[in-house]
Amino acid sequence: MVAARTLTPQEAAPAARHSAAALSLSGAMPRLVVSARRTSASIVHGLHGRRRPGTGENFWQYRRYSQGESAGRIDWRRSALGDHLYVREQEWEAAHTVWIWVDRSRSMFFRSDLAGEAKIERAAVLALALADVLVRGGERVGLIGLGAPTASRRAVDILAERLARAGMDDGMPPAHPLSQLSEAVLIGDFLEPENEIARFVGGLGAKGARGHVVTIADPAEETFPFSGRTEFVDPEAQTRFTFGRAQDLRDEYGVRLRAHREALRLIAAPLGWSSALHRTDRPASEALLALYAQLAERPNELRSERLAG
Repeated sequence: MVAARTLTPQEAAPAARHSAAALSLSGAMPRLVVSARRTSASIVHGLHGRRRPGTGENFWQYRRYSQGESAGRIDWRRSALGDHLYVREQEWEAAHTVWIWVDRSRSMFFRSDLAGEAKIERAAVLALALADVLVRGGERVGLIGLGAPTASRRAVDILAERLARAGMDDGMPPAHPLSQLSEAVLIGDFLEPENEIARFVGGLGAKGARGHVVTIADPAEETFPFSGRTEFVDPEAQTRFTFGRAQDLRDEYGVRLRAHREALRLIAAPLGWSSALHRTDRPASEALLALYAQLAERPNELRSERLAG
């Protein structure tokens, strides 16, 4: 049997263990900033920049000369060392903007006993660490809906302050199309209805902006470790559900969760966007490294359009 009722205002409030962060991220933000800096520092020494060919002063690589290219591009000194003609390529240095969205809805403040921190805290750490790494590489970074982008070395502090002031949000903001020279990184649990996710993602990518969707999940949401009489609270709908044998729901829950994740992938894929899952019981550095690798990739046609511009 399933019983449901609407929560009282007191019951609808976030759990005590993360209520301070839910009502205002400012209390948790100093700790999250420290964690973000440590996370970015753990991978930054192994990175070599988001290298791609283009106009710039720094040498990148030699490559074989292709028929039809201008002979003026040939590096005759390098070519004289072998039997082939080579072109000297420089590293593309024009900074563009990476826009990051951090989901601050009520469900993001959930943390089970299987995780060390709430989903919102991990999302904030990942966003700030990514901003730190990108700014070090000469990029501009901004938070969607929270002010203009910045290339300042103080980007972590600037963006952390904006997140702290913003506090909790009710869901996805209106989606304004991003420039083709921009890139979006969306970090959240994406538990909203699929049509709302499609509207948001499709709106941001309407003009061809590339993007990446990172789903943050608590391990309890993935494994459904519940059994016996269990009470669940939906913080978005503000309702409470009681199940006599929670373990009987495990299989159906898994099917619906996988279907929802597949729908999310199918929303992102037609736009050329990547999608990934990160659990809060795993190190944030894993997600950061994987996300940075995605950001470093450039489709050839997009690269050509940017260089032509």
